[in-house]
Amino acid sequence: MGFLRKVAGLSLRDRVRSSVIREELGVEPLLLCIERSQLRWFGHLVRMPPGRLPREVFQARPAGRRPRTRWRDYISTLAWERLGIPQSELANVAREREVWGPLLELLPPQPDPG
Repeated sequence: MGFLRKVAGLSLRDRVRSSVIREELGVEPLLLCIERSQLRWFGHLVRMPPGRLPREVFQARPAGRRPRTRWRDYISTLAWERLGIPQSELANVAREREVWGPLLELLPPQPDPG
C-alpha cells in the first residue's frame, strides 16, 4: 500500500484511508483480487490430470472430523453468491477454460456492507 500512497502524493500523516486511495486511483478492491485468484486456482485444480498431488488432495475425503468450512465449500459458496453458478454445475463450468477465464474477469465487486 505504500506504493499507492506515494503515487497519490500522500503520506501517513495525511490520515487518508487506504481504501479511499485505492478508489481514487481506480485500483480494484483487494478482496476482489483474492476471490478472483481463488476461483482461478479452482479452475486449475479441476482441469489438472488425475494423479497430480494438488488435485488428489482437493478430491480427498479424509475420515474423521472435518473442519467447519472446507475450502471446497467456501469456493462453491463464493461461486454461487458472486457468479450465480450452482454447486452441481461448478466443476463443469470451470473445466471449460474459454468460459471460466472471461467469467472471472466479469466478477463484480462485492457490495459494501455499510
